[in-house]
Amino acid sequence: MSEAKRLHPISTLYNFARHVKELFFPFIIFVFWGGNGTGADWVFWLISIGTVLFILVGGVLSWLRFTYRVEVGELRIEYGIVIRKKRYIPFERIQSLDYSEGIFHRPFGLVKVKVETAGGLGLNEAEAVLTAITKAEADAIQQILTSAKNNHRIPVEILNETEEELIYKISAPELLLLASTSGGVGVVISAVIAFFFQFDELIPYRRLFTGFERLIGSGIVFVSTLVFIGFFIAWVIALIGTMLKYADFTVKRINNDLVISRGLLEKRQTTIPLKRIQAMRISENLIRQPFGYAAVSLESAGGSFEKGDQSQVLLLPMIRKNKIGDLLQNVLNDYQLETCFVPAPLRAKVRYVTRGLLIAFPFAVVPAVFFRPWGYLSLLLFIAAVIWSLLMYKDAGWNLDNQQLALRYRGIVKNTVYMRKIKIQSLSNQESYFQKNKDLATVEAFVMSGIGAGGGKVIDIERNDAIQIYKWYSGTD
Repeated sequence: MSEAKRLHPISTLYNFARHVKELFFPFIIFVFWGGNGTGADWVFWLISIGTVLFILVGGVLSWLRFTYRVEVGELRIEYGIVIRKKRYIPFERIQSLDYSEGIFHRPFGLVKVKVETAGGLGLNEAEAVLTAITKAEADAIQQILTSAKNNHRIPVEILNETEEELIYKISAPELLLLASTSGGVGVVISAVIAFFFQFDELIPYRRLFTGFERLIGSGIVFVSTLVFIGFFIAWVIALIGTMLKYADFTVKRINNDLVISRGLLEKRQTTIPLKRIQAMRISENLIRQPFGYAAVSLESAGGSFEKGDQSQVLLLPMIRKNKIGDLLQNVLNDYQLETCFVPAPLRAKVRYVTRGLLIAFPFAVVPAVFFRPWGYLSLLLFIAAVIWSLLMYKDAGWNLDNQQLALRYRGIVKNTVYMRKIKIQSLSNQESYFQKNKDLATVEAFVMSGIGAGGGKVIDIERNDAIQIYKWYSGTD
């Protein structure tokens, strides 16, 4: 594959759609409200059509000027319409090649390939992206990369045999439960609000708010019914979106990598090198926890990550907690999941409850003072704060198992983080003035994750336990 190759021509349409998506809101406002009813409307239409043609021609020129090839020890990419740019990526820097198949790719048997390196270009950018190539070409590049890293020199045409093992495949009931208990409702509502506020100068919000006040006067039952219907519709949209996103979620072990694929409309594939895994995290939210279900994610220092979530890769989106150990024992056998946690001491319970009440105080008192009599309902937040604080206290704990540290704590979600000693980047003990008086301390451990750090923190454990953990990490025990 030493000859320079172009992407598939469909990449011009892909780039066109991407640019149109970015300019969607400004374009709609400009076209439909730019003329303001004057005789110069034809100018706005002409500019709009010219903009579309410019984007389309630019996509074609970008496709013509973009080439890639594989040379000895590196992937070479050349691009640029006016200024010719060259990017040479050595194989030793490449962590993974990750595939995704969108609606433009599947009909033609194409994939989008992200080249992920140890030091990427930025938080949400891959080192390089091949927007549309055939699956055969992508597999050939992957085989050359694997062969080079293993110091095997083989012809490009010959593909190495791979060891493949199916680890997990989401079932229909698990997918339905995952979608039903996801937090997508809030995302949908936020997206709708953000959409309407794009047009804050065009929508008569004052008139709408006046109408809303009249609606409230129609009766609390009627308003409650409308709110329920609104949330139900948001839940259905979130349900469908989550099912499309995680449909056919599959985890395989291929040689020394974990390969995760998922998606119905857009199929994504993520590769995690086993040697780059830094920690394992088991998460249980309040809805799934009573049913015995949890999610498993990995903190990884390499591989690919989805936009907006650079620190964790979701490995098992929905699994019974008691099956995690059996499912992963042959893949992540360095981790001991069957551990007994040392809980926070009884005297720490008061501190947990006190912190919860202090956080709830302004949110409970201010409405009660200024929005009487309905504002008094906000005082119920104190009860919720106490219950939540007791849950946080109950879930706090730690464990040392030979070369592994496990920390368990709760925020919104109950998290249990398993970290191997050799992977821990830093560990700290913290004692505030009030903790010293109670012989308590806070332990926090960090591992390398994405371009930042991940790990966990447990508050108000025994001071002697914190010292024991520190000595274990520093080797002075």
